[in-house]
Amino acid sequence: MTHAIVARQPGGPEVLQLAEVDRPVPGPGQVLMKVTATGVNFIDTYQRSGTYKVSYPFTPGSEAAGTVEEVGEGVTTLAPGDRIATAEGSRCYAATPLLTRRRPCLFRTAWTISRPPRCRCRASRRIT
Repeated sequence: MTHAIVARQPGGPEVLQLAEVDRPVPGPGQVLMKVTATGVNFIDTYQRSGTYKVSYPFTPGSEAAGTVEEVGEGVTTLAPGDRIATAEGSRCYAATPLLTRRRPCLFRTAWTISRPPRCRCRASRRIT
């Protein structure tokens, strides 16, 4: 089991509730992410409010950063422990959302690959 923020009906922020949900298991081409940070996107608020139609219960969350917890068959470019970020709109208000590696918005975080020459942050240093 894991946790997720769930909306069971459209409405304001008050409809969001912390719920215990089944932990997803990655299938072929999928990545299970452990979320360490997530953003609040306009699309999340539109979906939650009912402006954009979704099926309820619904876990919002369009973008997040975290680490790879588990990979499915065929995923060879990521491994457990890799730091990643996503903007694929995949229920990122969950502690462990399931992502699809084939989507273009799942990527290693920039500071894992390289850092810009003028950046004052050292590689692997956390920014809080």
